[in-house]
Amino acid sequence: MGGVRTTHRRVGVLGGTFDPIHFGHLILAEEALFQFELDCVLFLLTPFPPHKAEQTLTSPAHRLKMVELAVQDHPSFEISRVDLDRPPPHYAVDSVRIIRESLCPAEVFYLMGGDSLRDLPKWHEPQKFLQECDGLAVMHRSIEDESVLDLEAQLPGIAGKVNFLTAPRFDISSREIRHRVAYGLPFRYFLPTPVYRYILDNGLYRRVVER
Repeated sequence: MGGVRTTHRRVGVLGGTFDPIHFGHLILAEEALFQFELDCVLFLLTPFPPHKAEQTLTSPAHRLKMVELAVQDHPSFEISRVDLDRPPPHYAVDSVRIIRESLCPAEVFYLMGGDSLRDLPKWHEPQKFLQECDGLAVMHRSIEDESVLDLEAQLPGIAGKVNFLTAPRFDISSREIRHRVAYGLPFRYFLPTPVYRYILDNGLYRRVVER
């Protein structure tokens, strides 16, 4: 578990490629921590996500360092190495199972956005994933109650596990940040200062100009 404390009883899991991590991720984690009275939130870095197999990603080492910089001052934010320390493919159902087994008998809440909730039936073994989670903490209520009922028809039991977070909405995405860096647009206030400086110092996301 990469140093994760075993005394936790209510744990949030925020998975992602974090390329790069930004304030949207951190706000989701903080709101879930508070609203669900979690002991901690684990940032689960997925180095090689199966659904992004065709996408060029920044090296896992750079992405891990940016996550470390982003969470270093928060006492309840921790990093899980579950996916970093095992070979691919990295599916959420397996990651959550490993985390649950290592922290047993902790309750595990998976954090996600509304778009991920809508796509959940397309995930690898979504029914098993749902069974591994005690709850789903969903940011941004952009999905209607009727849609949750539609999901219930595809994934029985999901309606009883979905919990919407009340939080301000920030339309920040890693893709937008990468685009801004590549084209010389401002991005300073999209992410924590240490992450901003790391991107600049290491020349990440710069556009390759053909000569």
